[in-house]
Amino acid sequence: MSEILSPSAPRDAASPPRPAVVLLSGGLDSATALAVARRDGFTPYAMTFRYGQRHSVEIDAARRVAAAQGVARHVVVDFDLRQWGGSALTGDVEVPKDRDVAHPSDEIPVTYVPARNTIFLSFALAWAETLGAEAIFIGVNALDYSGYPDCRPEYIAAFEQMANLATRAGVEGAHRLTIHAPLQHLTKADIVRLGASLGVDYAMTTSCYDPAADGTACGHCDACQLRRRGFAEAGSPDPIAYAVD
Repeated sequence: MSEILSPSAPRDAASPPRPAVVLLSGGLDSATALAVARRDGFTPYAMTFRYGQRHSVEIDAARRVAAAQGVARHVVVDFDLRQWGGSALTGDVEVPKDRDVAHPSDEIPVTYVPARNTIFLSFALAWAETLGAEAIFIGVNALDYSGYPDCRPEYIAAFEQMANLATRAGVEGAHRLTIHAPLQHLTKADIVRLGASLGVDYAMTTSCYDPAADGTACGHCDACQLRRRGFAEAGSPDPIAYAVD
């Protein structure tokens, strides 16, 4: 079941629309990727997922970001990965706190959700085909991140190749789909600076894996630590609330 959250936005009749599907989690990275899509002249269609994650705080954040950035349409797609768990975000496993994110190990953390980006991109691909879109934007990062295998550049390249083999437009040669990962090689500080330059209101976003019931970020999970370090290195105050250290 999908929930359509915003109607189509008016378009400038002088310029043809360039639709792009943007994966929008409500976090810092995806909000910045959405702003990049708008900057680059695309008409963004935002897609958010309610997949059985630990909390709905990020979905509320995605709604705020989508409305603020004026997307053409925002949908929330529902499915439940709790049926098989396998992650601290979808099962009864504690979210790790105070890991050394500056020196990550080679072990993939328990917050990795099996095949999540593959599932997300598959939904985005289906919507892109119906929209006639030649672009999908995803806010993955391979520098300041938790070590997830589906955030790596080689993964994004492989999915793009598959997408162009698996779609009507790709087979018939109507157009080639491109997966845009504009934050792929940026540090978290670089991402904060980029978003600020594009007018992203980071007070609307959330990054925490394990927030309190009122949405306050824990400050100690990988996502919180990476976010806080990014703002500190960018020399900017983080506008969201954290629990007392």
